[in-house]
This record gives sequence, C-alpha cells and structure tokens, in this order.
Amino acid sequence: MRAQFRSRIRIILAIIILAALGIFLRLYFVQIVNGQEYSQKADRQFASGGGGLFDRGSIYFTRKDGTLISMATLATGFLVAINPQILKDPESAYSAISAIASSTISHDAFIAAAAKKSRIYIEIAHRLSDEKGRSLAAMSIPGVQVLKERWRYYPGSSLGARTIGIVSYGMGDTLAGRTGLEAMYESVLSRSGDSIYRNFFAELFSNIGNLIVSAKNASEGNIITTIEPEVETRLANNITKLNQRYESKESGGIIMDPSTGEIIAIASYPTYDSNNLESIDPKILGNPFVEHIYEFGSIMKPITMTAAFDAGVVTPETTYKDTGCITVNESQICNWDLKARGIISVREIIMQSLNVGASWIADHLGQEKFRNYFTKLFGEKTGIDLPNETGALLGNLFKPQQVGYDTAAFGQGIAVTPVQMIRALGAVANKGVMVQPHLVKAIRLNTGIERKLDWGRRITVFSATSTQETVRMMSDLNDEILFGGKAKIPTMSVAVKTGTSQLTSPDGGYYDDRYFHSFVGFFPAYNPRFIILLYTNDPKGVQYASETLDATFLDLVHFLIDYYRVPPDRGFSTSTSSDTLQQE
Repeated sequence: MRAQFRSRIRIILAIIILAALGIFLRLYFVQIVNGQEYSQKADRQFASGGGGLFDRGSIYFTRKDGTLISMATLATGFLVAINPQILKDPESAYSAISAIASSTISHDAFIAAAAKKSRIYIEIAHRLSDEKGRSLAAMSIPGVQVLKERWRYYPGSSLGARTIGIVSYGMGDTLAGRTGLEAMYESVLSRSGDSIYRNFFAELFSNIGNLIVSAKNASEGNIITTIEPEVETRLANNITKLNQRYESKESGGIIMDPSTGEIIAIASYPTYDSNNLESIDPKILGNPFVEHIYEFGSIMKPITMTAAFDAGVVTPETTYKDTGCITVNESQICNWDLKARGIISVREIIMQSLNVGASWIADHLGQEKFRNYFTKLFGEKTGIDLPNETGALLGNLFKPQQVGYDTAAFGQGIAVTPVQMIRALGAVANKGVMVQPHLVKAIRLNTGIERKLDWGRRITVFSATSTQETVRMMSDLNDEILFGGKAKIPTMSVAVKTGTSQLTSPDGGYYDDRYFHSFVGFFPAYNPRFIILLYTNDPKGVQYASETLDATFLDLVHFLIDYYRVPPDRGFSTSTSSDTLQQE
C-alpha cells in the first residue's frame, strides 16, 4: 500500500514539476523573447483600439568569415493619426504638429482629413523618427494619436536592390514581397499576426519537421544569402562607373563559384533606392539577370569549341582554312575584321575570335549534335531562386537552315539570360559539370534552427579532358592578347573570352553601329574559385568589348585575389600592378 502511495506522490510531483517548467518557459518567451513585441502591440491597442505592427523576417548577406549582415530588416518609429470627431481646432493642431514634423505633413491634406467628421481614425503621416514621435506624443493634442509603427528598411539602400526586391501593397491592403528574394521567399519572410501567441512546444516540434521539407513550405524565419557584401559593393560600384562612362542602356555583372553555383555578387545598373519607392521607374523593378535575354556574342565560342572537343570532331592540332568571309544559306558570315587567315589551328578561333572558324566547327559538329549540346546547356531554366525567370530563344536550332547553327556558334541568332550564360560557361570552368546557380544557402527558423538548402543538382555536359583544352586556349588569350599581354598575372592563371554582338533592329536584321558587349573569365584557370560574367548593352562611342569590359574584369580579379587571399597556381614573380591594367 505504501509503495503504491509513494508511486502516486511521485507522479503528482512529476506533473507539478512539468507544469511549473511549462509556466516558466512560457513566461520566459512572453517576458524575454517576445517582451518587446507584446509591449508594442499593447501600445497600439491602447492608442487605437487595435492594429498590429508590421512584422517580417530579415535577409542577410554573408561576409567571407561567416558574419551575417542584415540587408533587409525592420525600422521602428511613429505614425500620426487623427480622430476628426475629437479634433476641435485643426489649424492649431496642424501648427503644433508641423513644428515637429513639417516635412511629412501637408497642410491641405491635414485640413481635408480633419473635415471628415464621419471618421474616427485617419493616418496622416508615417515614419517619424523616435525623437520626433515622442516629442509629438508629449504634447497630448486632443484628437491626435502618435502610434508606434514598423516598416521595411534596407540598410544598403541601392546595394543589391534588384536582387533583394521590395515589399509593397498589391491588390487590397496586404504588404508582401513583390520582386526579388522578398517575393521568392514570401512564405518564409512573412509573418502571421498571431506568431507570438503560438504554443512553444507545438512550434518547436513543427519546425523540427520542417528540416526535411522544401524552401517553398518552410516555416517562418530569416534567409541567409551567399552574397558577400564587400564583393557586392565592389562589383556594384564598377558596374555603375562602367554604365555611366559609356552611357549604356544597362550593364550587369555576376560573380559565382562555378563548382557550387553560389552567387557571391550580382549587380546591375540602372538600379534604385529600396527605401524610396515613390520615384522608382517600374521598368527597373524586375531582375535583368533572369528576365532579360541577350545575344551574347563571342563568349559563346568556348562552349562551341568544347562541344567539338567533346564530340571528337576536332583536336587541338586540327587546322582549317580561314577565308575571312563565307556565305551560308545566302547569308554572309565574316570575321570581325573581314580578314582571311589562311590555314590556321583551331586554337586561333578562340585567340583571334574568328566567326568563320566557329561556323566551320558548327558544320563539323552537325546539326543534331550541335542542337543536343546547346539544348542541354540552354534548353531549360536554371531554377535559380529569383521570380519570373524566363527561358532562352533557341528557335534557329530547330530549323533546317545551317546558317542558324553557324551564327549560334559565335553567339548570334539565339538569346539567353545572363544566369543561363554563366551557368553554361561554368560547365567549361568546372570540368564539364553544370551546377545550379542560387542566392540563398540557408533559412534560419524562428526557433533558432538553421536549415541548409539543397542546391546539389549537377548535370555533366562535357568530359573534363575536353574542357581542359578550351581552358588552355582561354588562359593563353589572357596571357598573350588581353592588354597586349600586360594582363598576365605571373602567379595566377586566368581564363577569359570577350564578346561583341550586333543589336537586333526592330525593323529586322541587325544594327551596323550598335552593340552588346560581354566578357567572361575565371580563375585559377584549371581549378577556378570564381567565374565572372560582365555585360553592357548599347555602349556609346565604342565597338568592341575589349574596349569596355577588360579593365573592369581585371580590377575584380585583383580585388578577389587580394580579398580572399587566393593562393597562386603557378610560378612566383612580380605581378603587373592593377593600376597599370586599368589604363585602356
């Protein structure tokens, strides 16, 4: 009997202890973890009879040492609202308010709002600083309410704006992500109004289950990107200077790890200040890296060359007769300088960027093999975590005319997105394996659990041997041709290719004096840490990409080598200074 009694006592004590522990945990979350949240909600309810504070998860960039930098967060301040039924002297009230917040409240709008006597709550000003809000609240003006509010704030202003995206109202009165990562990860970043009232244990165990689900179904949290803020800043500044110097329609650049698909930096111009949406041109709200397609020109030649090596139709020792111009299906294809080279090695197709040579390779590959390689590289979207990704235009590769294959071999007649282009060229850099570009590497759930995202999709396109032959040509191009050989870094192999394509005319055909410039490079050439893609659309006063993009590329290479302390991969000697390389 006594043993049974003791057993019951133990059970009752265990229940009491568990209950006490549950109460303690609940108090901890109410008072410590969510204390500020409850306090702010209470302030709003006391002042206006309801209305929750805007809440949303953060977006982080990741420094090279793993430190997280918030690039999309929440700012807290005050809004001003009036109750027209209580407000007796609008002019006096306006004078008092405008003395503190004159730049945010229009006199006419205030008087018009005060005249709406059927209303009891009208918001007339937002985003007052903490100092101004408290000063105004201390005046205790009858009929005037000063309430706490929160809004989306971007510490970097324009830095990464078109990639991070914006939060705004859509249909109705719901604030949500509309572009960029804000839209792509809306299910993660958005917050339900009752988030702080959830059962602690239910939330904990539900989030453990989320460790094995996709990003689309993730629980609420913050997103951690692969973007490195110092590299992003350097790239963005260079792209801005480039675009302004040549008065281009637009310019852009991507820096990616070709072995993982992690995008280290991605920047375009024009851009906008994410904290000031009133003056934004809606045309630049989207992301050109996934929404725009271009004919990239001769940076396509390394892909054509690698396909030929992989298919076994040429070797590094193969020669051909370059005639300067050829006619294919009644269309003329010429080298950039219209000059014939005679009997030369296929190596010169890359070294001298010869269109006739690229066309010759397309002929030898044959239409079926050529189409198979290019559709494997460009025939589907990349799956990058940005909204509104579009696909390539490859229609010429499904027609019987050979001219469509010949022009595609040197990057004309087919159009792809910049993200598709860097992914495909990344296969050349990454020993034939194409990876999935991405911007977010982890989701940090509200429980503190961090869930890594799986971007492991890999597609083998070429053999490693075939890519090595192309890389050797691209490395020789950097060492021997770029800046007359001055671009060579004695301690670091760098593989490069420039591209210049004619812009299409709306009347059909191509302009004779308007161009799209592109540049690709990666290093160390045979085991690359980074691949860089640059482009500028319709630059003024210049014809070739070697005139516009070489210096920007080389500046980024030297910066990345120094910043990441990339170890040398060949002999030690004094490198040409980056200052010298900047001179064109």
